[in-house]
This record gives sequence, C-alpha cells and structure tokens, in this order.
Amino acid sequence: MLDRRVSKHSLILCADDYALSPGATRGILDALAAGRLNATGTMTNRPLWREAAPDVAAFADRADIGLHLNLTFGAPLGAMPTLAPSGVLPKLRPLLKASRAGLLPGEEVRAEIARQLDAFEDAMGRPPDFIDGHQHVHILPGISDWLLEELVRRGLPGRLWLRDSADRLPRILSRRVELPKALVLASLGRGFAAKAHRLGFLTNHGFAGFSAFDVRRNYGRDFARYLVSPGPRHLVMCHPGHLDEDPSAGDEVREPRARELAFLLSDAFPTTLEAAGFTLQRWSK
Repeated sequence: MLDRRVSKHSLILCADDYALSPGATRGILDALAAGRLNATGTMTNRPLWREAAPDVAAFADRADIGLHLNLTFGAPLGAMPTLAPSGVLPKLRPLLKASRAGLLPGEEVRAEIARQLDAFEDAMGRPPDFIDGHQHVHILPGISDWLLEELVRRGLPGRLWLRDSADRLPRILSRRVELPKALVLASLGRGFAAKAHRLGFLTNHGFAGFSAFDVRRNYGRDFARYLVSPGPRHLVMCHPGHLDEDPSAGDEVREPRARELAFLLSDAFPTTLEAAGFTLQRWSK
C-alpha cells in the first residue's frame, strides 16, 4: 500500500538501471546496503535480471523496488517485428520521433509492457512498488496511455506510484543543472501526472537528477542543486554503479556511475541531505 502522509521533508532517491550491467547492479546493491538509496528501478528485459532479482528483493523492507520500463536498450522480451526487427530495441531518438508522429506499433508496445511487468512479478512474486522508464519512455505519447491501460487492467491503481519526469519551470531554472534535458522532459511529460491521478495513481511532485554524465563535473555540487526548489513529494534520480571491467556489457556511462556511487557512499552525502533539510523516506509500506 502507498503512504499518502509523506512528509514534505522526505526525499525519494531512486537509482535507475538495476540489472542493466554487472557494475551498475553491484553499485546499486552497495548503496542500498549502506542506506544511501530508498528506491531502485529494475530492467527486467536484461539478461542479468533473473539472477539479480533475489539480491534486490532482500531490500524490499527498506526500499521501493520498481520497474524501469525499457524500450531503448538491449533486446525486448518478445518479438517486435516493427519496432525491433533485428531483435534490438531502437535508440531513443527514433522512438521519440515515432511517438510524436503517432507511428508506434501499439500492439507490440502493449505486449512488451506486459512482458516486462510479468517478468518483474515472476521474479519478485508481487507487482512493482512503482513504474518509471529508461530514458523516460513511460511518459512519451502513446506509450504512457498504453502503460496506464495495462496497469488499470491489472487492478493496480492505488497499489503503486508512477514517476512524473516533468517539473515546473521555475524549479528547473532555479537548479541550473542540465537545463535542456530538464526542459525537454517538462514539455514531453506535460499532462502525464494529471492522467495518472485521474486513474488513481500517485506520482512524485518535484523531479531532478538530470546529469551530463561527464566525469569532469563535480557530482556532489550537482546533487546539492537537485535539492533546490523541491516539490512537496520530491524525487531525485541517480545512476550509481561500479566500473564494469568488460565494456561489452554495453553501458555507455559506466565511468560516471562510479563517480555517483563514490559520492553516495561518502560522508558528504548525508551532510548534503541534512543541509537541505531532507531525509530519505520511501512511499510504499
């Protein structure tokens, strides 16, 4: 069940990409064990998912474990002859173009959404605590409607929350971190939260965490900016991980992941939270 009495001083710090690669997976587990995260989204179409599911399930009593819907990385769980004719999901740019033009193959996408939800439930024995999307695909035109329809069909309103990847313009401008990404998502995600609320789903109210994935940047300084102008149900995404020894895992941001993990495990992290007046508090119970 969802806790609707979340304090305005609480923060969801959600690690994306669990099961994407061995390094990302181990890093998220280390951050969960240290109490430095209270949510993570899992990629159930990745080959590592089945093996990695029991490890993250061990944290279900202290963190929200969700589905990180993935339509842009790796292979789908079933045939998608139009969207993924070669057996590999498209990159974000062509997916976004097709979405905005209304050209996505609806039946294929609906089926893959259902397969990824099934893969979570098969491994975890229950529905996810929340849903978000790899590269925010869950808020895109068409995909968002099909996702909401599937969740309603499964009787999940009121039983999980959804990530709203958009935020209000004054908040975005006040943070001054990766403005182009944040502004694009604010436009693409306009109306998603309202649709979700009408169907009985809770969402975050306030969103940050956009990164350049540039190891030259000071991630600790960026993280402090993510806490500026928070919404009343503020959510910050992050991407911690260990450096994969084998680049063939396909993780294009593996070095920045290690930088994020180092900050989360450092003494500077709780100091930054405390200075901003935040505590980590999950939304499911």
